[in-house]
Amino acid sequence: MPPSSDQLMIGLRAKDPDRYFAALFAPPPLRAPLALLYLFNHELARAIEAASAPPLALIRLHWWRELVAGAAHEHELTGPLTTALAAGTLPRAALLALIEAREPQAEGLEPAELPAFARATGGALARIAGGVLGADNQAIEDLGTAQALTGLVRNAAYRRARKAEPRAEDQAPPEILLAQARALLTVRPPKGTTAAWLGAALAARDLARLQAGQTCPARRGAGDYLAALLAAIKGRV
Repeated sequence: MPPSSDQLMIGLRAKDPDRYFAALFAPPPLRAPLALLYLFNHELARAIEAASAPPLALIRLHWWRELVAGAAHEHELTGPLTTALAAGTLPRAALLALIEAREPQAEGLEPAELPAFARATGGALARIAGGVLGADNQAIEDLGTAQALTGLVRNAAYRRARKAEPRAEDQAPPEILLAQARALLTVRPPKGTTAAWLGAALAARDLARLQAGQTCPARRGAGDYLAALLAAIKGRV
């Protein structure tokens, strides 16, 4: 049985708490497609993180490409994703582009490639979410890009702290990526799109910690969510 709207949101809360919190600000009928979009993105990221070798990551990404193209692969997202694509709720071409954008990460990204990668993944994801909310907007894409850039630095710091195997993108100078992210956080998104960009407000908390040389907590506290709530009220990060 395919997951219900509530099940999609529950799954998102477990797998991507930042975007789950953002999705709560969407009108109730739009929470399910947003949760589905964000869960799809989580699976693409997981295809990279969980693979023990680049070919395995590429095989997994190709599996998702086939699913978006219409293959009847067995997965809990297959039913709702097929329905959303058929109805035009989620744009097939844009989801295929998200998959394609992940492929270079499987082989390893050079530091100079990271800004474009962040825009093609986190930025494009936010823009698709904006479209679900009725606003295909550059400012939303910029905020999603800032969230992705900050996430790259945060994840590299996590891997160093755990003495985990570093990824190629971990070699990028963090101060450059964070400066680029901070510049993008100054844009003002259109009204009614909070659910597409509010994750950037939470990422801004990480950015401030990282620039101060602090460690980002594994779980967010009340202060993070209060800051995001204030950003939602103001209509900007």
